[in-house]
Amino acid sequence: MEIVTYVIEGALAHKDSSGGEGVIRPHEVQRMSAGKGIRHSEANASDTEKVHLLQIWLLPETEGITPGYEQKYFAPEEKQGKLRLVASRGGDDDSVKINQDGQLYASILAKNETVSRRLAENRHAWIQIVKGWLELNGETLKASDGAAISEENLLKIKALENETEFLLFDLN
Repeated sequence: MEIVTYVIEGALAHKDSSGGEGVIRPHEVQRMSAGKGIRHSEANASDTEKVHLLQIWLLPETEGITPGYEQKYFAPEEKQGKLRLVASRGGDDDSVKINQDGQLYASILAKNETVSRRLAENRHAWIQIVKGWLELNGETLKASDGAAISEENLLKIKALENETEFLLFDLN
């Protein structure tokens, strides 16, 4: 599996048998390739604060990949008002590299701010709302909502409140 972790609040401690170890905090993206098999553990890094996160499991393009680990920080200003590539097959635009034909974008929008994404033919999307409210092609979504998108060639996203944060997946 390709496991992508996105911490919303707090901190998550991680340790795995490939030697990967660290703490994941908000605005960081971690990718772990489970590959041929890997043992790992995760736990709240704090005894007093809660941790809130999204963890996305993607099937890799091929079986038996070498286990691996990568973690990067993406400052809020890198995501403000735009779609910031945070994970991709080739590690494009300094994103973490995933072993799958997909791109993961993160964005933070001010109220009434908009972004759009054109999907190539036969591509699909998933949007996961992290914080706030937004409108996606006329449909209203709130924090914790997710939406699968197929047979659309243009995604128009408008924030309905300040600091609306979301993840957008462009998938094969």
